[in-house]
Amino acid sequence: MTTSALIFAALVIFAESCSKSNTPAKTITATTPDKPDPKPAVKYTLSWSEEFSGPAIDTAVWNMETGSLGINNEKEYYQAQNAAIEDGNLVITAKKENVGGMPYTSARMNTLGKFSATYGRVEARIKLPSGLGFWPAFWMLGANINTYGWPRCGEIDIMEHINDNHDIYGTMHWQAGGGHSQYGAQTTIASTDDYHIYAVEWDETEIRWYVDDALYLTGNIKNNINSTEAFHLPFFIILNFAVAGDFPGQTVDESKLPAKMYVDYVRVYKAE
Repeated sequence: MTTSALIFAALVIFAESCSKSNTPAKTITATTPDKPDPKPAVKYTLSWSEEFSGPAIDTAVWNMETGSLGINNEKEYYQAQNAAIEDGNLVITAKKENVGGMPYTSARMNTLGKFSATYGRVEARIKLPSGLGFWPAFWMLGANINTYGWPRCGEIDIMEHINDNHDIYGTMHWQAGGGHSQYGAQTTIASTDDYHIYAVEWDETEIRWYVDDALYLTGNIKNNINSTEAFHLPFFIILNFAVAGDFPGQTVDESKLPAKMYVDYVRVYKAE
């Protein structure tokens, strides 16, 4: 698959907690060259997986978030009934319906307090919805978020997709110098109508982003460069489908609703 990457880095201060901002600001340094040195192959062993093979979402693994979270100017109200298991897939459905003062509903779920990982390969096989105002994501937050807040807890966006284009975004967020730092890139896929595997490989020195095993971004965290201490601690997993917001914009193609995000599996591997 042909990919194209556009590297971006920014530093911006936020007061919001647990935000997923993509606002550009002051450029920082902390990157691997465009052509990183070859690394020896790493062998991974499966350590945890969610195959979505049961009759319903496993609440021993997932917390279902509820309500309007008040972040990023999003317009959805999250509720558990917008997520279900269908034919071995998790299906998150965004709908046009007024609940809790918001014009749309969707679902967001996480593994906080139930599963977390430090380092390894984290991947999911996902088929994405496509439409103006759509913002599906597969991402991670530092498990100490309730103690330290965001962005100090750290954030790893394994996959974000917005609107109806074919661009996929990978980003890392953290706190440096008392403010919010972010570093990321985008790559282009042939079609969002197909399943793709979105992954990061994460170790003591760097985080690498892949789509269908094609590397498109490497973030340097060796020796806590640029205050990247957060990325050496446990992170939990989040799946959600936001509607509208600062990243996709406020225009929503309601003719595409209801829209569905399909997740075949989520798997975590440890390096041997």
